[in-house]
Amino acid sequence: MRKIALSLVTVAMLSSGAMGAETLEEALSEGEFSGVFRTFYIDRTYNAGATINRNSLSVGGYFGYETAPWNGLSIGAKGYSTNKVDIHGSSTEATSYDPSLFGDGLDSYTFLGELYMNYKRNNTTFKVGRQRLDTPMAGSDEARMLPNLFEAAVLSNTDLKDTTLILAHVTKETVGTFGNIYADGIGNLGIQSGYGYGLAVDGLGLSGEFEDMGEIALGTGADTDGVTAAAAIYKGIPGLTLQAWDYYAHDILNALYLQADYGWDCLLNSAVKMNASAQYIYESEVGDELAGDVNSNYFGAKLGAAYNALSGFVAFSTTGSDDATVTNGGIISPWGGMPAFTQGMVTRHMFFADTDAWKAAATYNLKDLGMPLVATAYYTSYDIGADNTYQPGTAWEAEESGLDFSYIPDSMKNVEFKLRANFTTDFAPGTDWDEYRFIVNYNF
Repeated sequence: MRKIALSLVTVAMLSSGAMGAETLEEALSEGEFSGVFRTFYIDRTYNAGATINRNSLSVGGYFGYETAPWNGLSIGAKGYSTNKVDIHGSSTEATSYDPSLFGDGLDSYTFLGELYMNYKRNNTTFKVGRQRLDTPMAGSDEARMLPNLFEAAVLSNTDLKDTTLILAHVTKETVGTFGNIYADGIGNLGIQSGYGYGLAVDGLGLSGEFEDMGEIALGTGADTDGVTAAAAIYKGIPGLTLQAWDYYAHDILNALYLQADYGWDCLLNSAVKMNASAQYIYESEVGDELAGDVNSNYFGAKLGAAYNALSGFVAFSTTGSDDATVTNGGIISPWGGMPAFTQGMVTRHMFFADTDAWKAAATYNLKDLGMPLVATAYYTSYDIGADNTYQPGTAWEAEESGLDFSYIPDSMKNVEFKLRANFTTDFAPGTDWDEYRFIVNYNF
């Protein structure tokens, strides 16, 4: 796959008439720097028999440079860094620090997260190297300090009217800092929440280390040929977007993801903008079946509306069950893919087998009131059946509510202040918490 793709690009480059910088010197001098400087504070208080508080502070972000295109070709690089601020002292690290802002061992780390070649000719773009991906079943999942990143080759084309075609092959991943939450042996939770057994059992992929996609999913020894993905996105019907993704994780599983989104004016009041969405996931084992039998189905639907500064939605999802499979019918998602309409800020139980979930959310933009603030409130509920693999044999109901505020001052357009909070009940039976996050992003 990689050799074929690179050969196609080489042929295209030799015949290229693409516009851009006329010389290599111009390509370098006309390139652009970009990045995010981030300060992140998190505070979580557990109530699980005893009360435990963990909080952490980190500064860092990412910074990089991309050349201007020269004969259609540009090259980019970006460094990523998270740096722990010692707010407790080393004697209480294990119990007082929240691990989700740091690397392995609660350490700071800096690494070259992106290093890629991007080539564009007419309606075709090819990008190869270390890069950020944001697709339904493999994505950056930037929920904490640093995102997931991948080594991949991605080819996209828009020659067909109103259609985008994508072909990608992903070989390695480094797990973002949020993954450190799942690096403490929590395999059955992690593999259905965006992070695999390789992270939970073997600590693979942390601290900027790029590891094989198979080993990220299943652990040491699961070397595979990576994940090959193909997609088609169609927008040829007014108001409607259709997308289909197929992920072939060699010797593990095949995952089909379908989504439809439709928007229209309310028949009773054209000022009210309606929207409806549906999504479907089907997974089955392939090749050497390294994850065992896989037979999983998930369906989700969402209905929303927006009127002036106010918007909101309600969503529902259901995941089937199959006692013969490794996750009893739950959805395996080890590479940061979290497309579900019903996921909470923290709770991602909608992919458990035999689980029904629903979510309601509302957002209000206060800009028209003279305040550059966007406020969101939400509530999620998960009716979890006994076939789940997180607490096997136990059925229970988990809940999460939360708030999300984003403030971008008029005088500092590049600065965003975020306050986020979530409140869980029975994340696992008898485990609750209150969590607050304060984030400052400076974008440049």
